[in-house]
Amino acid sequence: MSKINLIIDLLLLLLLQRKESALLPILLLIVCWNIKVKTYYQLKGNMSGPITQENAVVAIRISSIKQGLQGDSPEAQKEQIERFAQTHNIVIKKFFVFIESASREQQPIQEAIDYCKDPKNDIQLFIIKSIDRFTRGGSYSYDHLKMQLTRYGVKLVDIYGIIGTQQVNTLEHLGISYDWSVYQPTKKAEILEAERAKDEMRDIMTRMIGAEIRYVRMGYRVRSAPLGYINEKVETEHGKRVILKPHPQESLWIKKMFELRIRGNMSDQQIVDEVNKLGYKSRVKLIRNKQDKKQIIDQVGEKKLTLKQLWTKIQNPIYAGVNIEAWTKDHPVKGKFEGLVSIEDFNKANKGKIIITEVQGQIRIYKEKPPDWLLKKGVRNPDFPYKRYVMCPTCEKPLYGSASRGKLGKYYPAYHCNKRGHYFRVSKKDFEEVIYNFVKNLNITKDYIDELMSAVLEEWDKRQQTLDKDDKVIETRIAELKISSKLIADKIKILVSEAAIRYMEEDLVKIEKEIENLEAEKNKYTKESIDIKEVTETVKYFLEHLDDLLLGGSDPMKRAAYFGLIFSLAPTYQELVSGTPSLAPYVALKKDYDRSHSRLVTPTGVEPVLYE
Repeated sequence: MSKINLIIDLLLLLLLQRKESALLPILLLIVCWNIKVKTYYQLKGNMSGPITQENAVVAIRISSIKQGLQGDSPEAQKEQIERFAQTHNIVIKKFFVFIESASREQQPIQEAIDYCKDPKNDIQLFIIKSIDRFTRGGSYSYDHLKMQLTRYGVKLVDIYGIIGTQQVNTLEHLGISYDWSVYQPTKKAEILEAERAKDEMRDIMTRMIGAEIRYVRMGYRVRSAPLGYINEKVETEHGKRVILKPHPQESLWIKKMFELRIRGNMSDQQIVDEVNKLGYKSRVKLIRNKQDKKQIIDQVGEKKLTLKQLWTKIQNPIYAGVNIEAWTKDHPVKGKFEGLVSIEDFNKANKGKIIITEVQGQIRIYKEKPPDWLLKKGVRNPDFPYKRYVMCPTCEKPLYGSASRGKLGKYYPAYHCNKRGHYFRVSKKDFEEVIYNFVKNLNITKDYIDELMSAVLEEWDKRQQTLDKDDKVIETRIAELKISSKLIADKIKILVSEAAIRYMEEDLVKIEKEIENLEAEKNKYTKESIDIKEVTETVKYFLEHLDDLLLGGSDPMKRAAYFGLIFSLAPTYQELVSGTPSLAPYVALKKDYDRSHSRLVTPTGVEPVLYE
């Protein structure tokens, strides 16, 4: 700039000395041009050359898609920056749009900075709307990112003019320059703005996250709804808040899982197959472009239920209306909504692996806490199934069961009680003979036959209602698939691309296959339906032949469990021998029960225990 001024001044001096009027127009043009150039560079203040166009990269950033749609959208930022570039003779070579928040480990804007580092791209300016759109990490993050640009000769510019590009050398008058003598007058203002942006971010997050944590601890919902639920805003004592409501379709699948698990007559894999027949599909999850979060590139989901997913859902307390997470400090909180199942049903379905208790409004969750009887060694030994249900005649506590080895190597199984300061032992053969004789002389009291029949028929009605609901779900699913099939068939007619037609045909085949399977399942329900008359006859048979139910099963553990149900108080072995146990009100001994065969087996060498 100084050389240009020197040349202009020499020309003016030469013209004035010669005083030629013919050269006056030229003199006026030179003066006007000189004033224009000086004025321009005075306004720029930090440039030392003629007007040139500079290439720039623009970084547009929002923290979330919601912010982009409702607040400072990318389109608004782009419009402002384009207007700024136009008025400053700047050529924008590339736009970078970031729709995500930064973290300590990752700064999304680093991608745009790396683009500027490549000399092939020929970038001189890096334009942002404001410092808080560049980073909210404070002065350290701001300085670190800006220094990367400065090292490669790229100037950071914002449209509000807070970031200056002018550099001042405090030793310029001496013609010397050091790193410490060169500084930017706007550096302090930039740092203050970067720290203000960080403080603003902290204030916003504290208000938002703090309020969400409080509401979660009150029992409200702030996250997306899990499978089986939908989020719904309702008026509450704390204002309009979000709670969970049953999803019209998905909730049926979840309830079915718990219902079949509680029923206990199906394996977990059979439950999975049954729920899948009702049309179970996992939720669709959209995969977005990392560079442009508004762009959907793929989707996952719509998968059938698996065994692992079944276990995960059965053990999730949210389905019993209880929430537990980090924001509750891992303490269970009763939600402000009804669960899809009751706490009692949740515990039954989990079979002791997870137990929820509610005492005086306090919710507690016990994981891997089995019932007390499971802590006893060998309690589920099928060789000694009755040891839980028959007590020792001396201490009135559960018997032990084991097989002792004789001198000749033969094993002698027996029920015994010899670890509590006394000795009682009876061979397994004699023990089960007493059980057999006792059960053979039981019958159902007439007063309770009608009541038991009513209870059975009531349960039968519930099962039938459930089957009817399942049948309707299958019909609805078949109707939906037929509509989808018709839509795909209509689309194929207007398609031209062979690849698109092939994919549509594959989808059509899958849908037709699923319809075929569902219709087969529906027909199976119809064929396997049992007449109520057959049910009542079966129930009457077992009421009249109670011994078949208690002794005829193939599973010894189930036989023993049924045997335990006929007592109001667990009997001792002697009470079974004498026929004096406390029976349940609906069971009684036959009048001709012969007590003359009563005996008590005691070990040799020990005085027999006397009973009145």
